[in-house]
Amino acid sequence: MTTTTADVPGPSPLSAPLSVLGTIWATLRLLARNRVSLIGMIGVSFYLILVFVLPYIIPLDDTVKVDLIYAPPSLTHPFGFDSQGKDVFSQIVHGGRELIAVAVGAAVVSTLVGTALGGFSGVLGGKVDSSLMLLTDVWLTIPQLPLLIVMAAFIRVSGPATLILIIGLLSWASLTRAVRAQVLSIKERDFVEAARVLDLGTTHIVTREVLPNMVSYLTINFILAITSAMYFQTALVFLGLVPLAGTNWGIMLRFAYTRGAIFARDSFWYIMAPVLAISFFQLSLVALERGVAEVFNPRLRS
Repeated sequence: MTTTTADVPGPSPLSAPLSVLGTIWATLRLLARNRVSLIGMIGVSFYLILVFVLPYIIPLDDTVKVDLIYAPPSLTHPFGFDSQGKDVFSQIVHGGRELIAVAVGAAVVSTLVGTALGGFSGVLGGKVDSSLMLLTDVWLTIPQLPLLIVMAAFIRVSGPATLILIIGLLSWASLTRAVRAQVLSIKERDFVEAARVLDLGTTHIVTREVLPNMVSYLTINFILAITSAMYFQTALVFLGLVPLAGTNWGIMLRFAYTRGAIFARDSFWYIMAPVLAISFFQLSLVALERGVAEVFNPRLRS
């Protein structure tokens, strides 16, 4: 019996989603092999639930209660109350969403800019490479935090988008130099030479041939860029250089300082709650970065 083309079954519509789920599951299994990365993965997942899910369940306490000023922690109020008698835990729940979103956005901007400049610098070479590296070296000599403070003082930060651009556009230089070094190594390989012989163009070589071979390095750098962006953002908020609207962990530290909480004997948990929230999120990211490095580099799994 002859089998025609019509008789051959086509790919199942569920094959692509199942393939993606299989890849995700394999990645999670590799991350779970290392205890440190497993802790980091659990920590990051916990924070995502804390700041993006729990705000819809736990309302923000914005009622001033004089009789509860600096009241100690309890089972229903794990971090006690602040200088106005407001529940500190509810502020922690509602105070991380914008902080984490801005940090991720700034990391995206800095990673895109650094990757693009480093990629084209390494591939093009010549005067373009020399000019971009001169600009990068000059930029690296400028202390980032003081420059960020000066820019935030003169540029009106009207919203999260402006803050994302300011932080992201100041954090590209170190990645640019690192990407250039990676590109100089990769562009000598056979598949890049083949793309040049076929005259596929610089953009194709950078985006289709070079950068896909740097996914592991860029992913790790992106995770670390989130930690730096969060520190920068917290510093700006603490110094009062961005609008103090809403609630976030940096604003909590700012109010604790300006309202004299550091001099109050019973304000320990009010001050330490945002500090611990920021610190443990950073530790979770660093631990997760270790696991991501093992996923992309099989030599580290032993």
